[in-house]
Parts: sequence; C-alpha cells; structure tokens
Amino acid sequence: MANEVRLIQMAEPLSPPRLLPSGDSAITVEFSRTIDDAANRRVLALDRLIAAEPIAGITETVPTYRSLLVHYDPVQIRFDALGEEILARAAKALPSETGTRRWRIPVTYGGEHGIDLEDVAKTLQTTPDDIVARHVAGDYRVAMIGFTPGWSYLSGLETFLHMPRRKDPRLLTPAGTISIGGIQTGVQCLAGPSGWHLLGRTPVRTYQLHRDPTFLLEPGDAITFTAIDAKTFAEQDRAAEAGAFVAELVTP
Repeated sequence: MANEVRLIQMAEPLSPPRLLPSGDSAITVEFSRTIDDAANRRVLALDRLIAAEPIAGITETVPTYRSLLVHYDPVQIRFDALGEEILARAAKALPSETGTRRWRIPVTYGGEHGIDLEDVAKTLQTTPDDIVARHVAGDYRVAMIGFTPGWSYLSGLETFLHMPRRKDPRLLTPAGTISIGGIQTGVQCLAGPSGWHLLGRTPVRTYQLHRDPTFLLEPGDAITFTAIDAKTFAEQDRAAEAGAFVAELVTP
C-alpha cells in the first residue's frame, strides 16, 4: 500500500507556472513568489529544456531564483502561442542533478579581506572561527547570476548564518568578496556596492572578459568553499589575474 501511495505521489503532475507579460516582448515564467530552492531547480530545468528544444522566436532566456524571463520576437510568435509552448515544456522539464559541475573555491576569511566577520560572530553570539567553520561546511548551489557580471547568488546557507542585510549598505566593496545577506551567500566578482556582510575574499574571477570561458560559474553548479591564508590568497590572486581559474573543478 505504501509503495502504491508513493507511486501515485510521484506521478502527480507539477503545478504549472504563472505566465506574466513583461512589456511587449518578454514573458516572466513564475514558479514561486518567494525564494524557493525547489522552484529554482524547476526554473533551471526549463531553461535547459528550452535550450535543448528551441522555440522559434525566443531571443534570450534569463533564469532567476524563482522565475525564468523569456525574451521573444513578437513578429515571429505571439504571446498566447509562446505561452502554450512554454507550459508544455514546463510540464516535462524535470529537475536533475545529472551532469552537475562541482567547484571548490578558496577564501581568505576575516581581517582586511572579511571586515564584517567579527561583527557577524558577535551578532550571532559565537566566534569568528565558528562562523568560518560553518560557512566552509556548507554545500551550496548557484541559483542565479546577476546584478553585476559574475555575481553568483548561492542557495544552501545554513539557517544559523541567516542575517538581515546591513542597514547602511556600502557604496564600494572589494572584488572577490564572499558575503552573506538574508538567507543567501554569494560570490561577488567585481568591486561594487553591497548591503551584505563581508566574510572574506576569493582570488577566483567568476567573470573575466578576455578569458575562455568569460563566466566561470553557471546556474546549477555546486559550490563548496575552502579556507586559505593571506599569503596563498596573494599568490592565487596573481595567477587568477593572468587567467588561471584557481577554483578547483572537483566534478566536471
């Protein structure tokens, strides 16, 4: 009986996403109204399926945490017709971990490279070493890339490390910053503004214009962090500047 119930549950169709017009040449395919890891997996699955089974008229897709933005040429395909094609693919786009790449990214925590580590530890009533140990122990996944080139938003942050974003965002934070904000952690490639808490820095360039590939990480990639000292950071930073990946591809 239990097996029959399990089979029935497995056979239940996935709930269809909402289709929202975004101007006159884009559709937002919304799987959830909140940050949801299961919804994100469906977003990425649909994105992969559309790439594998192209729909005439689509010009670009942009995956996010909970939705897929589909740009299209309205001269080639109408909103209603495109919506039907998208829903048909969404119904059969099943999340899969097959072929997932796993990266190990080096990070120097604390000090000048992670100026918020001490304050985060005080706020959470623990030690900086405990914060680092918890962050390194995490198993993360690239949920989306955006804001600035190479900025990788990671899901999977341990609940203990969830913190509200800063009340006073900084106008400039260093390239390579590893930070936490809300229920997320992330890899910031380029220097820029941030309201997140800075734990450390990585020498890894997730975006480098004249390197092949230009973008190192992709949505769906699995990520773990490893702690390195400042000397190793300086050495790897020089190598990364010259085009080396520095990040270790554990599973291709």
